[in-house]
Amino acid sequence: MDAFPAFFPLSGKTVAIAGAGEAAEAKVRLFAGSPATLRRLEGEAALSPASYEGAALAFIASPDDAFAAAAAGAARAAHVPVNVVDRPALCDFTTPAVIDRGEVVAAIGTGGASPMLATLLRHDIEARVPEGAGRVAALFATLQAEVRRALPEPHRRRAFLRTALTGPAAEAAMRGDTAVAVKLLREALARDEPGAGAVQFIDARGPADLLTLKAARALAAADVLVCDTDAHAEVLALARRDAERTGPQTPARLGELAGQGLRVARLITGPAWRGEQAALEAAGVETEVLPIAG
Repeated sequence: MDAFPAFFPLSGKTVAIAGAGEAAEAKVRLFAGSPATLRRLEGEAALSPASYEGAALAFIASPDDAFAAAAAGAARAAHVPVNVVDRPALCDFTTPAVIDRGEVVAAIGTGGASPMLATLLRHDIEARVPEGAGRVAALFATLQAEVRRALPEPHRRRAFLRTALTGPAAEAAMRGDTAVAVKLLREALARDEPGAGAVQFIDARGPADLLTLKAARALAAADVLVCDTDAHAEVLALARRDAERTGPQTPARLGELAGQGLRVARLITGPAWRGEQAALEAAGVETEVLPIAG
């Protein structure tokens, strides 16, 4: 990872845009509909550090190299992170291609190396993110505290949210029926019961592009990774970073983890897993085998 992606909250913030012309107007359009206050700066005002005081971000857009460099220096003197259009060497950060769904925002960046590639990727991903995704996120944000109080155990909370995100409450939010969505989500929360855990055997020989979509999703949802020592690094990278990770365990221990309601991803590279699965099934533990594609 050559650059770390981060999201800046915009509510109550000021964004400074210095310069004139189409590039500057494009930055103005980028923030259209956001809660940020835009501060437009031109001429001498754009070259004074005082003009940038209190801003969260600054964007400089000008065909004049000297103006762009001076304005960037002024913003930086005011301790404001700055982006200078088409001049990566002057930037503290780059502007990604953005997919805006309200509460759901996705960004694709190339570190300024190829904005056109970022835009093409954005179009591909944008088609897969429904317009109502932001409303679903807003629903879960509204009830976030209630869900945390009702389900303080992280693995139970994740299990509930996994189910709810594809359930009736999310469907109601997607179509804009907020009141019904809140009611349905509260009802689902009230009747939630601890689910049984499971052990999913995933071929981890790699590379990652051999995994099926189902296997990749299982990795992303797993609470615990139980890994053979030579599990491929690309496969491991698909798992949640906060998932617990251990080496091979006995079938009894795998059963204990599943008995706690945890989803266990057993990352395998050899044939020994067959004995583990047989022992787990004999003990009544749910298992699933997710082979590689093809």
